[in-house]
Amino acid sequence: MVGRTPTALIALGIGVALCLAARMVITPRLLLAASLLALAAPAPAQDAPSPYTRAIAAGYKALMLCGARNSAAVAGVERSIASIEANELKGTYPDYDALLPTLNADVSPAGVSVPYDTAMPPRIARAEGLAGCRLLPIGAKPAAPAAPTMPPRSTGGWPLADNATITAPRGPLAPVLARAFDGSFGQGSNTTAVLVLGADGRIAGERYAEGFGANTPQRTWSVAKSIAGTIIGAAAHKRQIDPAAPAPVPEWQREGDPRRAITLDQLLRMASGLHSDTAGNRTDALYFGGTAVTEEAVAWPLEVPPGTRFRYANNDTLLAIRALRAKLGRDDFARDVLLDRIAMRSTIPEQDWQGNYMLSSQVWSTPRDFARLGTLWLNDGVWQGERILPEGWVRYMTTPSGPQPTSGAGYGATLWLFGPDQGLPAGSYAAQGNRGQYIMVIPARRLVIVRRGEDAGSARFDIAAFAAAVAGALR
Repeated sequence: MVGRTPTALIALGIGVALCLAARMVITPRLLLAASLLALAAPAPAQDAPSPYTRAIAAGYKALMLCGARNSAAVAGVERSIASIEANELKGTYPDYDALLPTLNADVSPAGVSVPYDTAMPPRIARAEGLAGCRLLPIGAKPAAPAAPTMPPRSTGGWPLADNATITAPRGPLAPVLARAFDGSFGQGSNTTAVLVLGADGRIAGERYAEGFGANTPQRTWSVAKSIAGTIIGAAAHKRQIDPAAPAPVPEWQREGDPRRAITLDQLLRMASGLHSDTAGNRTDALYFGGTAVTEEAVAWPLEVPPGTRFRYANNDTLLAIRALRAKLGRDDFARDVLLDRIAMRSTIPEQDWQGNYMLSSQVWSTPRDFARLGTLWLNDGVWQGERILPEGWVRYMTTPSGPQPTSGAGYGATLWLFGPDQGLPAGSYAAQGNRGQYIMVIPARRLVIVRRGEDAGSARFDIAAFAAAVAGALR
């Protein structure tokens, strides 16, 4: 029966049943004949993807091509379309993976256009330099792109500026970093970069895949959530927002709305109690469909009392940043609140078409900018002598409170918590993102470990094992 289609098996079953009904003896020869007839039965036609699925896939392709090329231009490097297709656009969600290669893209410095339906305009991602790429809604017609904004180029050395010098790992660290690229820490994983800061705060070693370098941005995916938690901390240091207070989400302020009681702290800890379509990282209408945070994320109802359940959801982080946007009264605040203050000049937080930051996932950043963020955490929110975060904010981000994940690492306020159960020193923590993005901090050893990747499908990189190996090599 190996290799038979469902239709063939049904045909075979019907044939045997008819024989039995006619009181015929089922001989081996008769069974063989029925089998041959069943094999000849045509296979059912595969259902064509719906227009909506094609639209989301086109949005995915437009945004990835646009974001990778735009962020590279901001960082002063180049990304080829072939490299993006082989990495960011390979091994994506099953819904879209087979579709993406069939969709043609028109790529220009102004953005990316991807047709998907003859009855609809193409999906458009508009490049805006330092403001990132903006994905237009499904069906939107192209508009004149905004003038791109580009940062001044900085020269010099670590940590305030970048140059082209790569610090090759030496001694026992070198083979450990090499193993990050050969599948030793995850079968099928696709590592694009690793970087280690030693106890002295300097780069102890870094290594990059072909086509990637120290200043090549990649999408952060959910590492963006930890960036969001840090931005909120920087605003809290200036007394611009209070994490313990109800989150000032404007769409919840009507009298009688029970969501008015959800605190910013509960949003940062994935404990809002809100329903979401799926737990985890599937927010496709927002990420690739072109809907806005203020249309989609604000609309979900309460499902359980706030603070009583851990449910990992993009919406909680999006709502926390929506609350900060409302409190500050402006759209573009990430750079002056945090990023420019700690030299993360090649980090590009993108917005939806209505000006809301997509700080649960849609950020592009370099390995060295990741290392700068880890350094800020390691130093309790102090950067080059200036306090950026409130004293104790990193302890707040790394202290569990209330409900926790049912297995694996714990969760604080936008950071994942590691320790002896994962083979690491107590108090270790990490930012983690889809497709293998990591910033691991081991305070007991004063280490910051960055891994970037484009892990396809079910491939996973074992960041705990890698971090333990790095720590062992630097003893």
